[in-house]
Amino acid sequence: MIVRRCLSTAAQPRPWLFVGLGNPGEKYHGTRHNVGFEMIDAFAESVSISVDRIHFKALFGQGVVGDAGVFLAKPQTYMNLSGESAGPLAAYYKMPLNRVVVFHDDMDLPCGVLRLQDKGGHGRHNGLKSVIYHFRGNREFARLRIGIGNPPGQMDPKAFLLQKFNAAGRERIDAALQEGSRPCPCDNSAHIEGLGKSRASKYYFSHYENGHLSYSRHYSFTTCSDFTSQEAKCGIWNICQ
Repeated sequence: MIVRRCLSTAAQPRPWLFVGLGNPGEKYHGTRHNVGFEMIDAFAESVSISVDRIHFKALFGQGVVGDAGVFLAKPQTYMNLSGESAGPLAAYYKMPLNRVVVFHDDMDLPCGVLRLQDKGGHGRHNGLKSVIYHFRGNREFARLRIGIGNPPGQMDPKAFLLQKFNAAGRERIDAALQEGSRPCPCDNSAHIEGLGKSRASKYYFSHYENGHLSYSRHYSFTTCSDFTSQEAKCGIWNICQ
């Protein structure tokens, strides 16, 4: 059943921390390994939050979406040390890990495919490995996996990660970013409050129940056209009390 009771109905909704993984500097801008940064930027633009100050070794911004506080962070430690920023941020704001979502690239998913998980391992991703380490080994946090595809042939995965997308790949990633951040045009969007008004909500959020993130359904997708239900198009993932 699609969750429709969203964050604006909660008396005192708790804030969220979204952490996008990547490498700082112009050299890495637009590379496959930096799509976590790009997803943060797309979401920040869609909700008019500036991510422009340094806080706990991250480019950081904060705001309110609906009635919920949102903290956005892009660690500037370089990918393999991302936890040196994410760990202290979560501790400083006393964030329960079920209110943390980490955005990262994933070679195990086709380019442009997004998948939300409520927990898991690091899957050989060094940025995630660092985050888990600085969360004291706790893996009970959500992550948005952003598919970048596999390296062709015998290409070194490290070289593949630090390359920019080819034209086709860039188009797929841009479409995913756009779908994840633009407002939903559905006729019944008035019923979807706060973050549910953004298509990003179906990627980033899951139903909050009994202190845990859980799924109403599980999807992998690239665009809203993958959904057949009008309700699904209006936002699968919503922040709920």
